[in-house]
Amino acid sequence: MGHLAYLAVLVGCLAAALWLEPVLKVNVLRRWRRVLLTLLPVAIVFVLWDLAAIAAGHWRFDPAQITGILLPGGLPIDEVLFFVVVPVCAILGFEATRAVLRKPVGDEE
Repeated sequence: MGHLAYLAVLVGCLAAALWLEPVLKVNVLRRWRRVLLTLLPVAIVFVLWDLAAIAAGHWRFDPAQITGILLPGGLPIDEVLFFVVVPVCAILGFEATRAVLRKPVGDEE
C-alpha cells in the first residue's frame, strides 16, 4: 500500500480543495481554458527540470512510495500529477479567498 503514498497525498490535497468549487462557487474548473493556460507552462518547466535532475543523478524517487508508472526519462506519473494537482488546489484556495472577501475576479472588473 506504501506505493500509493504519493498518490494518496495528492488525493488528500484535492479532497481538501475541490469542495470550494461548488460550495463557494469559485468557478475555477468551469474556466478550464484559463486553468490550462496557467498550468501548462509551469508544468512543462518543472517536468523538464525534474528530467534534468534525474538524468544528472541529483534527484530520485523512492520506488516504495510511488505507483511505479514511469514516463520517459524515469519521471514518475505521480510527479507529473503533482504539477497539476497542487497548482489547481492553490488556485481554488486563492479564488475561494477572493469569493469570501467579495473581491472581483480579473475578468469581472
